[in-house]
Amino acid sequence: MPLFADRFDAGRRLADALGEYADNPGVVVLALPRGGVPIGYEVARRLHAPLDLYLVRKLGVPGHEELAMGAVAGDGTCVVDEDLIASLQIDDATLDEVIRRETTELRRREAAYRESRPTLDVAGKIVIVVDDGLATGATMRAAAMALRAANPAAIVAAVPVAAARTCASLQRVVDRVVCVHTPEPFHAVGLYYRDFDQTGDDEVRRLLSRSMKAS
Repeated sequence: MPLFADRFDAGRRLADALGEYADNPGVVVLALPRGGVPIGYEVARRLHAPLDLYLVRKLGVPGHEELAMGAVAGDGTCVVDEDLIASLQIDDATLDEVIRRETTELRRREAAYRESRPTLDVAGKIVIVVDDGLATGATMRAAAMALRAANPAAIVAAVPVAAARTCASLQRVVDRVVCVHTPEPFHAVGLYYRDFDQTGDDEVRRLLSRSMKAS
Protein backbone atom coordinates (compact mmCIF):
# COMPACT_ATOMS: atom_id res chain seq x y z
CA MET A 1 0.00 0.00 0.00
CA PRO A 2 2.77 2.60 0.68
CA LEU A 3 3.03 5.16 -2.11
CA PHE A 4 5.97 7.12 -0.69
CA ALA A 5 9.21 6.16 1.03
CA ASP A 6 8.95 9.10 3.42
CA ARG A 7 7.87 12.74 3.52
CA PHE A 8 10.90 13.92 1.55
CA ASP A 9 10.11 11.47 -1.25
CA ALA A 10 6.49 12.63 -1.18
CA GLY A 11 7.61 16.27 -1.31
CA ARG A 12 9.73 15.67 -4.39
CA ARG A 13 6.86 13.99 -6.17
CA LEU A 14 4.48 16.75 -5.18
CA ALA A 15 6.98 19.31 -6.48
CA ASP A 16 6.87 17.56 -9.86
CA ALA A 17 3.09 18.05 -9.92
CA LEU A 18 3.60 21.75 -9.13
CA GLY A 19 6.24 22.32 -11.81
CA GLU A 20 4.33 25.14 -13.49
CA TYR A 21 5.01 27.33 -10.43
CA ALA A 22 8.81 26.96 -10.61
CA ASP A 23 10.98 30.08 -10.79
CA ASN A 24 8.00 32.38 -10.30
CA PRO A 25 8.90 35.27 -7.94
CA GLY A 26 5.23 35.62 -7.07
CA VAL A 27 5.06 32.17 -5.45
CA VAL A 28 5.61 31.32 -1.78
CA VAL A 29 5.33 27.94 -0.05
CA LEU A 30 3.75 27.64 3.39
CA ALA A 31 4.07 24.37 5.29
CA LEU A 32 1.66 23.27 8.00
CA PRO A 33 3.76 22.02 10.94
CA ARG A 34 4.87 19.58 11.71
CA GLY A 35 4.37 16.87 9.11
CA GLY A 36 4.04 19.32 6.25
CA VAL A 37 7.49 20.82 6.79
CA PRO A 38 9.61 18.10 5.08
CA ILE A 39 7.08 18.19 2.22
CA GLY A 40 7.29 21.96 1.99
CA TYR A 41 11.07 21.90 2.16
CA GLU A 42 11.31 19.74 -0.96
CA VAL A 43 8.59 21.67 -2.79
CA ALA A 44 10.21 25.04 -2.07
CA ARG A 45 13.68 23.74 -2.99
CA ARG A 46 12.55 22.40 -6.35
CA LEU A 47 10.36 25.38 -7.23
CA HIS A 48 13.05 27.85 -6.11
CA ALA A 49 10.47 29.52 -3.88
CA PRO A 50 10.72 30.85 -0.32
CA LEU A 51 9.46 28.58 2.47
CA ASP A 52 7.74 29.54 5.67
CA LEU A 53 5.59 27.89 8.29
CA TYR A 54 1.92 28.63 8.53
CA LEU A 55 0.74 28.09 12.05
CA VAL A 56 -3.00 27.88 12.29
CA ARG A 57 -5.43 26.44 14.79
CA LYS A 58 -8.96 25.49 13.99
CA LEU A 59 -11.60 26.93 16.31
CA GLY A 60 -13.59 23.80 16.98
CA VAL A 61 -17.17 23.86 18.16
CA PRO A 62 -17.12 22.80 21.84
CA GLY A 63 -18.10 19.16 22.04
CA HIS A 64 -17.72 18.76 18.28
CA GLU A 65 -14.14 19.91 17.79
CA GLU A 66 -13.83 18.52 14.25
CA LEU A 67 -16.44 21.08 13.16
CA ALA A 68 -14.65 24.38 12.52
CA MET A 69 -16.43 27.58 13.49
CA GLY A 70 -13.37 29.57 12.50
CA ALA A 71 -9.60 29.68 12.63
CA VAL A 72 -6.84 31.67 14.24
CA ALA A 73 -3.40 32.07 12.67
CA GLY A 74 0.00 32.72 14.16
CA ASP A 75 -0.02 36.33 12.93
CA GLY A 76 -3.12 37.01 15.00
CA THR A 77 -5.58 36.79 12.12
CA CYS A 78 -8.88 35.38 13.34
CA VAL A 79 -11.82 34.50 11.14
CA VAL A 80 -15.12 33.05 12.27
CA ASP A 81 -18.14 31.57 10.54
CA GLU A 82 -20.82 33.95 11.77
CA ASP A 83 -23.67 31.94 10.25
CA LEU A 84 -22.56 28.70 11.92
CA ILE A 85 -22.05 30.42 15.27
CA ALA A 86 -25.52 31.95 15.07
CA SER A 87 -27.16 28.67 14.03
CA LEU A 88 -25.54 26.81 16.95
CA GLN A 89 -26.25 29.68 19.35
CA ILE A 90 -22.65 29.87 20.52
CA ASP A 91 -22.30 32.83 22.88
CA ASP A 92 -19.47 35.35 22.88
CA ALA A 93 -17.94 34.03 26.11
CA THR A 94 -17.65 30.50 24.67
CA LEU A 95 -16.14 31.76 21.43
CA ASP A 96 -13.69 34.00 23.29
CA GLU A 97 -12.54 31.09 25.44
CA VAL A 98 -11.88 28.89 22.40
CA ILE A 99 -9.96 31.72 20.71
CA ARG A 100 -7.92 32.34 23.89
CA ARG A 101 -7.02 28.66 24.27
CA GLU A 102 -6.00 28.18 20.66
CA THR A 103 -4.06 31.46 20.56
CA THR A 104 -2.06 30.36 23.60
CA GLU A 105 -1.13 27.12 21.84
CA LEU A 106 -0.18 29.02 18.69
CA ARG A 107 2.14 31.29 20.64
CA ARG A 108 3.80 28.26 22.19
CA ARG A 109 4.37 26.75 18.77
CA GLU A 110 5.61 30.04 17.30
CA ALA A 111 8.24 30.24 20.04
CA ALA A 112 9.24 26.62 19.51
CA TYR A 113 9.51 26.73 15.71
CA ARG A 114 10.10 30.22 14.40
CA GLU A 115 12.59 31.62 16.91
CA SER A 116 13.50 35.12 15.58
CA ARG A 117 12.66 34.53 11.91
CA PRO A 118 10.17 36.99 10.38
CA THR A 119 7.05 35.77 8.61
CA LEU A 120 6.73 35.98 4.84
CA ASP A 121 4.45 38.64 3.38
CA VAL A 122 1.88 36.76 1.28
CA ALA A 123 -0.18 39.74 0.06
CA GLY A 124 -0.56 39.51 -3.70
CA LYS A 125 1.32 36.19 -3.84
CA ILE A 126 0.36 32.75 -5.09
CA VAL A 127 0.48 30.81 -1.84
CA ILE A 128 1.07 27.06 -2.01
CA VAL A 129 -0.02 25.53 1.30
CA VAL A 130 1.38 22.04 1.84
CA ASP A 131 0.75 19.21 4.26
CA ASP A 132 1.62 15.50 4.26
CA GLY A 133 -1.94 14.43 3.44
CA LEU A 134 -5.62 15.15 3.89
CA ALA A 135 -8.21 12.97 5.53
CA THR A 136 -10.99 15.34 6.66
CA GLY A 137 -9.11 18.42 5.45
CA ALA A 138 -10.07 20.40 8.56
CA THR A 139 -6.62 21.89 9.16
CA MET A 140 -6.12 22.88 5.52
CA ARG A 141 -9.59 24.40 5.45
CA ALA A 142 -8.82 26.41 8.58
CA ALA A 143 -5.54 27.60 7.07
CA ALA A 144 -7.29 28.78 3.92
CA MET A 145 -9.90 30.64 5.96
CA ALA A 146 -7.23 32.51 7.89
CA LEU A 147 -5.00 33.14 4.87
CA ARG A 148 -7.76 34.89 2.92
CA ALA A 149 -7.50 37.81 5.34
CA ALA A 150 -3.86 38.34 4.23
CA ASN A 151 -5.02 39.04 0.64
CA PRO A 152 -3.00 36.50 -1.37
CA ALA A 153 -3.48 36.43 -5.14
CA ALA A 154 -4.41 32.74 -4.94
CA ILE A 155 -4.30 29.84 -2.50
CA VAL A 156 -3.20 26.43 -3.76
CA ALA A 157 -3.70 23.48 -1.41
CA ALA A 158 -1.05 20.88 -2.26
CA VAL A 159 -0.59 17.42 -0.75
CA PRO A 160 0.88 14.08 -1.81
CA VAL A 161 -2.19 12.04 -0.87
CA ALA A 162 -5.80 12.75 0.07
CA ALA A 163 -9.34 11.46 0.04
CA ALA A 164 -10.98 12.41 -3.26
CA ARG A 165 -14.08 13.82 -1.59
CA THR A 166 -11.92 15.99 0.68
CA CYS A 167 -10.18 17.45 -2.37
CA ALA A 168 -13.57 18.17 -3.91
CA SER A 169 -14.84 19.91 -0.78
CA LEU A 170 -11.70 22.06 -0.53
CA GLN A 171 -12.36 23.51 -3.97
CA ARG A 172 -14.92 25.75 -2.29
CA VAL A 173 -12.34 27.45 -0.03
CA VAL A 174 -9.11 27.48 -2.10
CA ASP A 175 -8.39 28.42 -5.69
CA ARG A 176 -6.83 25.11 -6.65
CA VAL A 177 -6.14 21.68 -5.13
CA VAL A 178 -3.11 19.69 -6.27
CA CYS A 179 -2.86 16.09 -5.06
CA VAL A 180 -0.55 13.37 -6.37
CA HIS A 181 -2.73 10.42 -5.33
CA THR A 182 -6.39 10.06 -4.32
CA PRO A 183 -6.72 6.35 -3.41
CA GLU A 184 -10.15 4.77 -3.17
CA PRO A 185 -11.06 3.69 -0.62
CA PHE A 186 -8.99 6.15 1.38
CA HIS A 187 -7.34 5.01 4.60
CA ALA A 188 -5.30 6.90 7.22
CA VAL A 189 -2.65 9.20 5.73
CA GLY A 190 0.21 7.38 7.43
CA LEU A 191 -0.56 4.12 5.69
CA TYR A 192 0.60 5.60 2.38
CA TYR A 193 4.10 6.21 3.73
CA ARG A 194 6.71 3.54 4.40
CA ASP A 195 8.28 5.86 7.00
CA PHE A 196 5.76 8.09 8.76
CA ASP A 197 7.66 8.81 11.95
CA GLN A 198 6.65 12.00 13.71
CA THR A 199 8.46 15.13 12.57
CA GLY A 200 10.17 16.61 15.62
CA ASP A 201 10.50 20.25 16.63
CA ASP A 202 14.26 20.17 16.01
CA GLU A 203 13.73 18.96 12.45
CA VAL A 204 11.18 21.70 11.80
CA ARG A 205 13.71 24.33 12.90
CA ARG A 206 16.55 22.69 10.95
CA LEU A 207 14.64 22.49 7.67
CA LEU A 208 13.32 26.03 7.93
CA SER A 209 16.83 27.34 8.65
CA ARG A 210 18.33 25.35 5.78
CA SER A 211 15.67 26.61 3.37
CA MET A 212 16.24 30.24 4.35
CA LYS A 213 20.00 29.92 3.86
CA ALA A 214 19.47 28.44 0.40
CA SER A 215 17.09 31.19 -0.75
